[in-house]
Amino acid sequence: MKILLVAATKHEIDPTLINNVTDVLFTGVGVPATLYHLQKKIHHFHYNMVIQAGIAGAFTHILPLGETVLVKKDTFGDLAIEEKGKLSHIFSEGLGDKNEFPYNKGWLVNDHGYLSFSDLQPVKAITINKISDSETQKHQLIETYHPEIESMEGAALHYVCLQENIPFLQIRSISNYVGERDKTKWKMKFAIANLNEELAKIIDHLKG
Repeated sequence: MKILLVAATKHEIDPTLINNVTDVLFTGVGVPATLYHLQKKIHHFHYNMVIQAGIAGAFTHILPLGETVLVKKDTFGDLAIEEKGKLSHIFSEGLGDKNEFPYNKGWLVNDHGYLSFSDLQPVKAITINKISDSETQKHQLIETYHPEIESMEGAALHYVCLQENIPFLQIRSISNYVGERDKTKWKMKFAIANLNEELAKIIDHLKG
């Protein structure tokens, strides 16, 4: 099992896990960096599985800080149109086909079988290229996508791996609630510790 472990930054990954995978890629933060570096990596090497691990913000308090989740589907939340305070996805305005591959009803869906066997909660995510404390933006995103979490790289993973037909998993631990900019209320270290604990279990399972 050749596993590529992907993360935005080094501080999200426990160094002891690096020896348990075939390769590690730190892309940098955001969609452009993830698209470029991931695409370049998989064109030079063959992998049986790509795992993206990182932290995320939650839109709902049903997900407690520190909980680790599996992303079932993701999309580019800011690939959208904003008019008169209302946000709409480009597909709803006819600027593309919401069912044109790799999209499925406007979402980048992961149908890998591991999602059925994992104990981690499957969630719906969106990917945004900016950090904001705007309540307006938060409510626009909730109204348009009804997401449970957001990250800055997830949809890029889904897009590339679906296009290249490579099995993939995206796991995220909740470090904060969306819109909360008081970092004393964030649980970054707790989230990263839980992330790596669950990541180790997944890697062990995949390697059999």
